[in-house]
Amino acid sequence: MLELLYQDDALIAVNKPAGLAVHRSKMVGNAETFLIDELRTQVGDTVYLAHRLDRATSGVLLVARSSEVAAALGEQFMGRDVHKDYLAVVRGWPEPTEGLVDYPLPGSRETGPRREARTRYRRLATVEVPIPLGRYPQQRYALVACAPETGRFRQIRKHMAHIHHPIIGDCQHGRSDHNRLYKQYFGCHRMLLHARRITLRHPISGAPLAIEAPLDAAFTGLMERFDWSIADA
Repeated sequence: MLELLYQDDALIAVNKPAGLAVHRSKMVGNAETFLIDELRTQVGDTVYLAHRLDRATSGVLLVARSSEVAAALGEQFMGRDVHKDYLAVVRGWPEPTEGLVDYPLPGSRETGPRREARTRYRRLATVEVPIPLGRYPQQRYALVACAPETGRFRQIRKHMAHIHHPIIGDCQHGRSDHNRLYKQYFGCHRMLLHARRITLRHPISGAPLAIEAPLDAAFTGLMERFDWSIADA
């Protein structure tokens, strides 16, 4: 069963698990199960995606209960009236501790035209682990809050890699040696990017709506191991 964070007659918010594809597409390859199909079965009704998350990303996903609501939510996303907050674990300690990555990105095709893309980040906590890798006897990692101001394809993943602090577990834009380290030493097999909170106007009433998604066991286990608190975010 999918964890439903919010639901009414207009929309549903789901805590999407890491590794579950949202819908069928060429990007997800040989996936056999899809969130949108599972949700339709669970609620017994037709539902419409309002936005998307990468297969490897977990967290808040909005789903409309009608095409009209989906269109209204789409207008909020297009107008950049929706605020999204993510948590990520990255390699290294980003400096400065707060910043704006302003770097144009292509769409799903790397050869496509680049469009403006901006992500704000804030370093929340750090850790240094005594595990040798390459030239270094210890490895540094950080918990980072990310807030995308635009909605480009894999924007946060690409922006953090662009500033040389790739997200742990990112197979496309990350560091395979650090990804292996997390699997071997920490038993973590997921990408550490989580859509923690989304803030918007309710598409029918116009009232402000903030929805949060709790972390899964793998992400929570790392937080505890590194003595990081969700309150830091």
